[in-house]
Amino acid sequence: MSRQLRTLLIGAVLCLVLGILSFGMRVPYLVESPGPTFNTLGKDDGKDIIAVSGHPVTPTSGHLNLMTVSAGTENTTILGAVRGWLRHDEVVVPHDSLYPPGTSQQEQDAQNSQDFLVSQQNAVEAAACELGYPKGLGVDSVPAESPNATALKGGDQFLSVDGTPVADDTALRKVLAAHRAGDRLPVTVLRGGKRLQATLVLQAPAAGTSTPRIGITIVQGCLLPFQVTLSLTGIGGPSAGLMFTLGIIDKISTHDLTRGRFIAGTGTIEPSGKVGPIGGIALKMIAARRAGATLFLAPDTNCVDVRGNIPSGLEVIKVTALHDAIASLDAQAAGRAVPHC
Repeated sequence: MSRQLRTLLIGAVLCLVLGILSFGMRVPYLVESPGPTFNTLGKDDGKDIIAVSGHPVTPTSGHLNLMTVSAGTENTTILGAVRGWLRHDEVVVPHDSLYPPGTSQQEQDAQNSQDFLVSQQNAVEAAACELGYPKGLGVDSVPAESPNATALKGGDQFLSVDGTPVADDTALRKVLAAHRAGDRLPVTVLRGGKRLQATLVLQAPAAGTSTPRIGITIVQGCLLPFQVTLSLTGIGGPSAGLMFTLGIIDKISTHDLTRGRFIAGTGTIEPSGKVGPIGGIALKMIAARRAGATLFLAPDTNCVDVRGNIPSGLEVIKVTALHDAIASLDAQAAGRAVPHC
């Protein structure tokens, strides 16, 4: 073999090896794919996703599924990115779009968890407002370790503390600011339509503040006179708000939203009932159809991402607010026209 041919062969082998190795190099991109889907009317890890205490639960049928998107936490390889670009059920996104520069994965995960918690609180309040429950200052939840765990319950509405009417958070804080940790204050609440008297034990102020705490989560807005607890682990972000709200309404009212249908959807929710946009809707529609959904609720502001990406057999209804979503579900069940993306 001539020296020239040998050189060419060695060069070709080296190029091939370098090419193979380069496909294993990591690039600053993550691959998103359809994630798990959960029926808000069902269970997760053996517990009701929506648990109701102190109020009858209406038997439900069908599904009201919330959707998720799965994404890796480490940069993908060149080969993984190429595969993601070629597949219809994967999306390749810059790493910084999910984990902004200067933000650690732990910090972003903590923010996603907080957003998820807020979406649950908004869902309960939006459902209460839609069903006509009055507005006020009340108890969202009481941790088991709180010194007031036996005095207050979720759904309690504050009427007065230490003899002073408290219609909002500002009024409550003003009363608490006049006392010290360890003080015991009489409180009057409305629970299930009845006025009840109890005693609050004040805790030490939070770091950097001087106002004693009462160790509960407070909500200002429409209040349910009973407790609704949302239990779902392993997901984050605000996009489950709409489906949580519909699930709550289906379980605590006589309004049958599903009528046996498999409905899925996504969208943030505000206490006012306004539905907001989310990310990854094309992947969420794929996940919904794979799970068996035939109807999908999408925020109207996401319609530009919906068009051209709807899986076969899935009807997508656009919504702007909670009331619109309920009206459209009723209209679709009755065979009437509904707005589509």
